[in-house]
Amino acid sequence: MDHSKVEAFLGQFVTDLGATGSAGQVVIGHRLGLYRSLAEGPATAEEFAERTGCARRYLTEWLRGQAAGGYVSYEPATGQFSLTEEQAFCLADPNGPNLPAACLTVLGYLRAEPQITEAFRTGEGFGWHRHDEDVFVGVDAFFRPGYVAALVPQWIPALEGVEGKLTAGGRVADLGCGLGSTSVLMAQAYPRTTVVGSDYHGESIELARKNAAEAGVGDRVTFEVATAQTFSGSGYDLVTTFDALHDMGDPVGAARRIHDALAPDGRWLLVEPFASDRVEENFNPVGRLYYAGSTFLCVPNGLSQDGGHALGAQAGEAAVRAVVAEAGFSHFRRAAETPFNLVYEIRR
Repeated sequence: MDHSKVEAFLGQFVTDLGATGSAGQVVIGHRLGLYRSLAEGPATAEEFAERTGCARRYLTEWLRGQAAGGYVSYEPATGQFSLTEEQAFCLADPNGPNLPAACLTVLGYLRAEPQITEAFRTGEGFGWHRHDEDVFVGVDAFFRPGYVAALVPQWIPALEGVEGKLTAGGRVADLGCGLGSTSVLMAQAYPRTTVVGSDYHGESIELARKNAAEAGVGDRVTFEVATAQTFSGSGYDLVTTFDALHDMGDPVGAARRIHDALAPDGRWLLVEPFASDRVEENFNPVGRLYYAGSTFLCVPNGLSQDGGHALGAQAGEAAVRAVVAEAGFSHFRRAAETPFNLVYEIRR
């Protein structure tokens, strides 16, 4: 045994374990608005306690822990903590990467660890709806900035003829819409278009309706509680599925329903997590993040549903293409990609 390699592995573990605990600190900072407050300017722990109204002793430990992890900056000469412009953008701006929302999601799904551990023994599923509310809220808040940056500016224009139809006034079905962020974004961008969002999770649909009303598009965006195999309507110019197909127990059935619901020249915009067909090429930080989420969320949800599939978050393009082909589609192409997503254009 090479002891230097043991030490190197222990160093990696210490980093990972510290990051795990720091995720809890990030969520505390998120819930209490500490990042937003620190973005206002540098402060000592005492000054920060006055600014936030929180207990100084807790804030001291929080600030030092965040500085140790590189999430907060520290000036020894003054004893002040602060956020750089980049740190503030990532941690305090809800329209930035919103990294605290990712930590909220992870802490939320870790609460189901006892049930997921038992599922390893039994092979049974664990439905999305059974998770803590932090999962639903966190996923929406974390994924939304990426959709804001890419959906309307890049992904829809990458589809043949779709942007013109939506500008003129089209019909869109948004499947697995969750809290409705993507549905609202499309309605805001294309005022003549109507959007029908659907999700099997009733609690998410209630929040989606509220979000659409607050965004002022409630007259053009409607929501229904339905699965991807049973959503209503037909003749859609565009059907969208964002980071959801791999969670389904019956993705082939969903794809067949989409096939039937599209207008003859309609398009299916399918967005899935970035993954290579070669397993070893997913052994990287993004793949690690997705495999963890898939273990707690995606695979258990698929196994909880009829259909026998559990693609998981790292299924890869070949597996997705096979589902689409089995459903009867004849045209499939990768239209765009980001470091986190693969974007497909599918038509009959």
